[in-house]
Amino acid sequence: MPSRSLRPLALAGVLSLICAAGAAQAMGNKPQANDDEGIASRIQPVGRVVFADDATGTEAAGATAAAGADEAIAAAAGTDKPARPGDKVYNSTCSACHATGAAGAPMVGDKAAWQPRLAKGLDGLLKSAISGLNAMPPRGGSSATDLELARAIVYMANKSGGNLTEPAQ
Repeated sequence: MPSRSLRPLALAGVLSLICAAGAAQAMGNKPQANDDEGIASRIQPVGRVVFADDATGTEAAGATAAAGADEAIAAAAGTDKPARPGDKVYNSTCSACHATGAAGAPMVGDKAAWQPRLAKGLDGLLKSAISGLNAMPPRGGSSATDLELARAIVYMANKSGGNLTEPAQ
């Protein structure tokens, strides 16, 4: 009887050895440590971000690997792109707070709230927008240029009782 109870144990041992041999053989085909091409293919990025309205997006995304992130960001910024008008900047960024009064932001159209701010003039308002003020982060948390910020400020101020002149360039 003892030989009958040892058969399953012996069979399990043999199967374990077969599995171990198969694993060892598979591991014998592992890539060499100095296989640069193989390493690069295994650690390549899964994807990349390209903005639909950015004509240079493809080149900028491709430049990330070749020239580094800083150069890609500068290329994606599109320095040749025309500055957005004030209403576009307001609608895309500023309205989140200035249309609702969130975090104490003066609401567009509230002449009483904007009157003391308008006394600073465009230069003073732009300085506050660039550096941030109270709960507003620098540049309102956007990537707007100085010109785009100035245009957005003029848009909001003029809708709130101001009479500022929008800068051309």
